[in-house]
Amino acid sequence: MKIAIVNDSPLAQMALRDALAGSDSMTVSWAASDGLEALEKCRSEKPDLVLMDIVMPRMGGVEATRRIMQECPCPILIVTSSVDSNVAEVFEAMGAGALDVVATPPLESGEAQSTLLAKIQAIATLYHSEPSPRAADTPRQPASPADAAVLIGSSAGGPAALAAILNSLSPDLPAAVVIVQHIDEKFSHDLAKWLSTNSRLPIGVASEGARLRTGQALIAPGGCHLIFGPDGGLHHTLQPASSYRPSVDVLFESAVRRGPRRLLGVLLTGMGRDGAEGLKKIKTAGHLTIAQDQATSAIFGMPRAAAEIGAAREILALPDIASRISEWSLFKNPHDHIRTIA
Repeated sequence: MKIAIVNDSPLAQMALRDALAGSDSMTVSWAASDGLEALEKCRSEKPDLVLMDIVMPRMGGVEATRRIMQECPCPILIVTSSVDSNVAEVFEAMGAGALDVVATPPLESGEAQSTLLAKIQAIATLYHSEPSPRAADTPRQPASPADAAVLIGSSAGGPAALAAILNSLSPDLPAAVVIVQHIDEKFSHDLAKWLSTNSRLPIGVASEGARLRTGQALIAPGGCHLIFGPDGGLHHTLQPASSYRPSVDVLFESAVRRGPRRLLGVLLTGMGRDGAEGLKKIKTAGHLTIAQDQATSAIFGMPRAAAEIGAAREILALPDIASRISEWSLFKNPHDHIRTIA
């Protein structure tokens, strides 16, 4: 796996090289001291993954991420020592297409280096993996207290897309919203706070056993899957161990088996295939499914995968998704909302 390092600190570059030296499958392709240099090098020698700092001279990590994803797209992981003081910039970079964020490991820090390597391996698995393993079918359990749930999956570019949708939904929405965004577990609560800035819906991280409430949005915590249990509540699990955690597929598939009576599945921007098979199961069960269109996706990977297998009943531009959710929420029968798409 060829990896590029973008950081203006020689010490940080050294620490990252030292961490990568611990893996036989990872090599440093090149290094850049700012975003502008990184953009130029990406054009001529695109790596498998870019480790991108946030605060740099000439061009910072946010703009560099935006330009790279526009001109020569490749996976980007934000690696910075200033996460806590630059939360807004971190999520802006993720909105521009960065996959995740992790702290820069200090030199000779075994634990921090292992965390970085695990994150890189998870990203590699996400982009080259088969669809998530599905659990064995079980009889459908009684519906959870909420009558309807909007299930949203997103990855690269997801925070900005989620903000656009949540900011347009009414607090009186007669459905609950459950979100899986690929993100490190350390930043799940920061994402919820950031999304809450302009949203009229209460947004929080789903705790173990959380119950669905209309007009409320819950985010899957990083580091584990979020599933509907036999009691209709939301539960944390580490299985299946081989898929990216949290997995969109795992949430979607569990909702079909044990979720509310009415479901709406939405798959937003992101690399890889996570969510496509789960979205198809929601469609097969007779519910509405939506994929974001290519023109408004930062990365048309996950939505494309869903479209290719016929999982999406409707493919919509990002500005149209919130209004479609609102329209769907007014129907009472699970199947009354379905349109005939040419």
